[in-house]
Amino acid sequence: MQPILRRLKRAFAPGPDLNTSRDVTDDASQVSFETHDQPLSPGVTILDKGARFVVHSRHAVAVELCFYDPGKPSRETARVRMRRDERDLWHATLLQVKPGALYGYRVHGPWLPKNAMRFNARKLLLDPYARAIHGEPNQTMQMHTVPDPTHPPGSIDNGAEALKSVVIDAAFDWGGDAPLRIPWRDTVISELHVKGFTQTHPEVPAKLRGTYAGLAHPAVTKYLADLGITSVQLLPVHQHLEDLFLLDKGLTNFWGYNTIGFFAPHNAYAAASTPQEQVREFKTMVKALHAAGIEVILDVVYNHTAEGNENGPSVMLRGLDDHSYYRHHYGEEGASYINVTGCGNSVDSASPAGLRLIMDSLRYWVTEMHVDGFRFDLAVTVARNDADAFHAQSQFLSAVAQDPVLSQTKLIAEAWDIMMMDSYQVGQFPEPWRELNGKFRDTVRGWWRGDAGTTAEFAKRLCGSQDIYGWNMRPPLASVNFLTSHDGFTLWDLVSHEHKHNEMNGEDNRDGDNTNHSTNCGVEGPTDDPAINETRARLRRGMIATLMCSLGVPFLTAGDERGRTQKGNNNAYCQDNEISWLDWARCDEDLLDFTRRMIAFRRTQDVFRRRTYFDGRINPVSNLRDVSWLDDDGHLLSHDEWHSSSRHCFGALLDARPRPLLLLFNNGGESLPFTLPGTPDTRWTLIFDTALTPSFPAKKARSYPGAQRYLLQERSVCCLSLTTGRCEVREPEAVQKMAPQAEKA
Repeated sequence: MQPILRRLKRAFAPGPDLNTSRDVTDDASQVSFETHDQPLSPGVTILDKGARFVVHSRHAVAVELCFYDPGKPSRETARVRMRRDERDLWHATLLQVKPGALYGYRVHGPWLPKNAMRFNARKLLLDPYARAIHGEPNQTMQMHTVPDPTHPPGSIDNGAEALKSVVIDAAFDWGGDAPLRIPWRDTVISELHVKGFTQTHPEVPAKLRGTYAGLAHPAVTKYLADLGITSVQLLPVHQHLEDLFLLDKGLTNFWGYNTIGFFAPHNAYAAASTPQEQVREFKTMVKALHAAGIEVILDVVYNHTAEGNENGPSVMLRGLDDHSYYRHHYGEEGASYINVTGCGNSVDSASPAGLRLIMDSLRYWVTEMHVDGFRFDLAVTVARNDADAFHAQSQFLSAVAQDPVLSQTKLIAEAWDIMMMDSYQVGQFPEPWRELNGKFRDTVRGWWRGDAGTTAEFAKRLCGSQDIYGWNMRPPLASVNFLTSHDGFTLWDLVSHEHKHNEMNGEDNRDGDNTNHSTNCGVEGPTDDPAINETRARLRRGMIATLMCSLGVPFLTAGDERGRTQKGNNNAYCQDNEISWLDWARCDEDLLDFTRRMIAFRRTQDVFRRRTYFDGRINPVSNLRDVSWLDDDGHLLSHDEWHSSSRHCFGALLDARPRPLLLLFNNGGESLPFTLPGTPDTRWTLIFDTALTPSFPAKKARSYPGAQRYLLQERSVCCLSLTTGRCEVREPEAVQKMAPQAEKA
């Protein structure tokens, strides 16, 4: 392969102009290659006079920088042959370029797919470091290169129609904005979609709905703050490409896990029409959310790009240097993409080029766009090493750990990818990472559904999943606890549908997960049956209460607090319509009020926001363990009782401050009398009971004596606070019978 590259490099050695269009001009007096011995950084650097353009490609033999008319983006105005410097960086400085200029790259090199080289200079490529992208981000056949550059569509020059990178002025008045740095123990996350959250909001002006400006509207930030949300996690806002196969069906990639711009905010989410103002609109959104006390966490997709497999479009990394940017397997048939993402390719985060791109992008969003953290889609892919294996000290994880900027941000891992023996890594990420705890989701869903033999597992999740995170000294706050997320049922649908209903996605209901741990409570979908609707309401409140009373970081999917439905669709990735948009005209007011009160209650209780696990030690002041597990007769639960398949209820007595708390859970279909701890002189005050509406007492809370029975309704959880007296608990009857024998011995 090296002789081929040498011949090609000689062919493209400095000499005659490489321009291929008679309409293109190249004024050498406006071009400089002087670096003044300063290190080069990929991307565009605006200088006092002009701008320097730098792009990485190790295996290219020539790179051309092409400019287009902002007033007529199809017209090329200039083309410059770049020069190669150290570290495989190609550069050129244009002396009259200003913000707003449109540009792209044409990269020359061999077409050797078996060697992971897919160069095609007929395709205009985006700058991976572009701060904004101009054009409608729809995939078209003119972006494709297969079967090769000599046959359509590979032989078609797409410069006129291609997406263009934009030179951006980073100047912005932040007005003293600074990172909020809300502690993890105080964090409550709401996952939302920039467009879907405000598309129907009645108080947001019509022209701002579904945009960054819409999310910054005071009515929106006030709603989130009043709910108690401290951090919004935005579904992907990096520029993404709309898939051709979806466009052909009249659908779009609504979720946006299809990145083509790691530095550029998605232009379709901006109310502003110009790229420069779109970037400023994003910054204004962050500034407004910060002013409301709300952090901004981005859901980022560094595991793959929109270029897909070998049959996909060539819009940036593939044409720049396929060999350097993507992971490949080299077999008898040559190179093939390693696909642990299900999307056709995997970005090589262990290569110098891939790792630098990811790290530079992350730092840009923190330092220039002021975001507070990141949720990494399929984080295991990014955390694979140069042997394509997950490792807690991989190149990427090690780089983040030592980075003085990124290590101080919120970092959340979706701790899995697909198709590999080591794809599931929940509990394996190092500090300071947090992880989406899929076991919390599945266990809590299953227990409230009434699955037999899950009570002990449910209690582990309630206590911060020490079995998952404690083994390597990670705290309960390493667990990001969630009931639902964008990919799956909403909370409303979780208790209304036993089966997915994804027919509108156009894949004959084959897409989406079939394992949802859901229940329809007797009828599939909507019903007028009051008993079923009451059961569903109790289950929703019970799961919200569980989420807020669990150790770890609570994560809500936006709209769950209002009763949002997707009509049983558990994979609405392509539904840019009422299926995915939050319907502000429809609201379960009781659920909204309950959720707001549960978040506020959690905020007052250190016991739910612990930095350490329960250890069972007795507090000499209160004479209570930090947690005691109770049977319905008031005794401590024994091991066998914990794991009984018939167990549907239990109590958790917490040595909380300023007063002990008692949580009583019942996932069964019948009411059960539960003996309260203490003596007749003890008094317990009800805080909430999810069997009641409203669940938090509207008036003075009722008081209950100890050693008496509280009727714990079916499919409910209640919380009581000790107001007077003591509440020692009794050992199981079997232990009491053994005590006299032990004394005699």
